Amino acid sequence: MAVTSVDVAAGPAAESGPEPRTQSLMLTFFGAHVLGRSVAVSSGSVIAALGRVGSTEEAVRTTLNRMVKRDLLERTRQGRKTYFELTPHAVQVLTDGRDRIWRTGAVNRDWDGRWTMVGFSLPEAWSRERHDLRSRLIWAGFGPLQNGLWVAPARVDVREMVAGLGLESYLRVFRAEVDSPTDVREVLEQAFDVPAIGARYRSFLERWDRTEPLPAAASGDELAGQLLVHTDWLDLVRRDPHLPAEHLPADWPAGQAETVFRGLAGRWERPAARAAAQLLDTLTLG
Repeated sequence: MAVTSVDVAAGPAAESGPEPRTQSLMLTFFGAHVLGRSVAVSSGSVIAALGRVGSTEEAVRTTLNRMVKRDLLERTRQGRKTYFELTPHAVQVLTDGRDRIWRTGAVNRDWDGRWTMVGFSLPEAWSRERHDLRSRLIWAGFGPLQNGLWVAPARVDVREMVAGLGLESYLRVFRAEVDSPTDVREVLEQAFDVPAIGARYRSFLERWDRTEPLPAAASGDELAGQLLVHTDWLDLVRRDPHLPAEHLPADWPAGQAETVFRGLAGRWERPAARAAAQLLDTLTLG
């Protein structure tokens, strides 16, 4: 099962408030129940599904239109009904989210000690370009070590990461290892807000690691529970730079949080699929 949510336009910035935004929930829904199928889904289906987690009809319609403009959905009319299908861009985004959840995982136990370093200097007036580049860097797991120098404890294909920005000539990319007297943990603490990352995992556990009461919308509604927990979880892993476990505090909560997520995901998968099948009004694509 593929489930993901990404605020593509805003990049990896944190979502405000405790409840996920409508676009994130909508992408979760499409990732879970549409990705990999040659179908378009009626707007009424999406409204009914997201209504189970408290999204209003107006919010859903507004978000559907916004996602068309952002090249995430394509609109098709059939009689009086409107259907939406995933664009190739959306498929790429959703597949990336699926991989982050099920392949990469929340705990990095296989670090080889190598870093990717990116140095850049952009013209002062290029505020939009600077914002776009920083958003891409954060999404790819980089943190700012010092002014104009970002690091990631992984091998990152920077050329692919910045594709379309037109900034390649302004970048300097290196692969490196930390050497004495520099300490790896000091680099991590300087480039990344390690306590904040851990706090987000602990907040997830406070919200989901209990029998009752679960978030209100999830109680007794497996589809709502699936949409909420998957959206919460991907928001965590997309903002986690996947730091090497050996250099993190001994009580790092990511592993426990991942166990809780996987348990709930497995518990709700089949009943959520049945509930979605009853709601879905689809149009088969040629």
